[in-house]
Amino acid sequence: MIPAAELVILVGLEHEGVTRWDLQDSLEELRLLADTAGAKVVESVIQRLDKPTAPFYIGKGKAEEIAKSSKEKHATSVIFDDELSPAQSRNLEEITHRKVIDRTQLILDIFASRARTREGRLQIELAQLQYLLPRLTGMWSHLSRQTGGIGTRGPGETQLEVDRRRVQDRIARLERELAEVRKHRGIQREGRLRHNWPFISLVGYTNAGKSSLLNRLTGATVEARDRLFETLDPTTRQLTLPNHQKVLLTDTVGFIRKLPHTLIESFKATLEEVQLANLLLHVVDLSHPRHAEQIEAVDAVLGELDAKGKQTIMVFNKCDLVTDPEIVQANLARHPGSVAVSARTGDGMAQLIQELEIRLAAWRMQGRFVIPLTEQALLAEIHRVGHVLDLKYGEASAMITAHIPPELIGRLSKYDAGSPQK
Repeated sequence: MIPAAELVILVGLEHEGVTRWDLQDSLEELRLLADTAGAKVVESVIQRLDKPTAPFYIGKGKAEEIAKSSKEKHATSVIFDDELSPAQSRNLEEITHRKVIDRTQLILDIFASRARTREGRLQIELAQLQYLLPRLTGMWSHLSRQTGGIGTRGPGETQLEVDRRRVQDRIARLERELAEVRKHRGIQREGRLRHNWPFISLVGYTNAGKSSLLNRLTGATVEARDRLFETLDPTTRQLTLPNHQKVLLTDTVGFIRKLPHTLIESFKATLEEVQLANLLLHVVDLSHPRHAEQIEAVDAVLGELDAKGKQTIMVFNKCDLVTDPEIVQANLARHPGSVAVSARTGDGMAQLIQELEIRLAAWRMQGRFVIPLTEQALLAEIHRVGHVLDLKYGEASAMITAHIPPELIGRLSKYDAGSPQK
């Protein structure tokens, strides 16, 4: 979408619920995204309104100013910090005479350039087509509309209808192919489950250092560069703890504020690794000035994935870049059981390994429970936060054998069908 060295103007809107500081931080992140896509930012524009306008998102006068500035600075594209409606994009392109891109398009473009595996390419194409489908009308607005009268009655389709049908057919085919990918991944996962090894997923904001941490812990050689969305396809490696407990550690795609919902939906096959994990390592770039907001953004995506309540170790990374030790101590105190590390230097790795051993001790305990079928919420929670080894349904109850985290032991005690065993 964006050729190398393309000159762009960034646009953000300060409105109710969005402070100037929040917007400036979001625009700085948008600048990094534009840079990742190969563009050069020549100007950033901020407008203050009570709410976005329906025709242009910003005011018409501001849009005219941007059109003038684009011409003076030879900018070929204007990038908006929020998702635009099809009508807003169309109107803005007409008034600016420039290509108009929103944050969602930019992120999809970056993902498209980074996808390496067949699964990744399928997922990003699906997300792009889902984004494109409601915008086809605007793309065909330059064509003459079909009018009524002699010769126009009866069967027939406009080019727009043909294209919409083709896109819908392609979406359906991609969804079928991804279902096959998910099935294949499930078979691989079942093979790993036979070892009864806990699954750990690395999650965190993009560029927090997840791949570097995976490399440090397992000796892997996953490419880890200082770029947004460097990792798209999940990488799983084995880790053996000092107590001989074997675990599987998976690096996942980084999250970001305003992560497009179509992208989350398309990457469900990949993000299943997060949903099915027994333990999450939430990696945080503690050197980032807005790390607290990044934690909230990751928690929001975990909520969308129904993975927010899982056992989690907060891993405060890049502590070697933090000049004030009180920041480190305050965050450790705020999150009991968290650790401060530097994946680059190796500092704090011994504490992280020790915390992993403590948290995973429960997974050596195996319980067998008879749970009434009326307790569907409890069964769902065992699947969500536990590690189910066997499940048999009866007429009124389910016999389930699982590794369970400590917080569930009390609630399951009355359904115990046999003492937990090592």
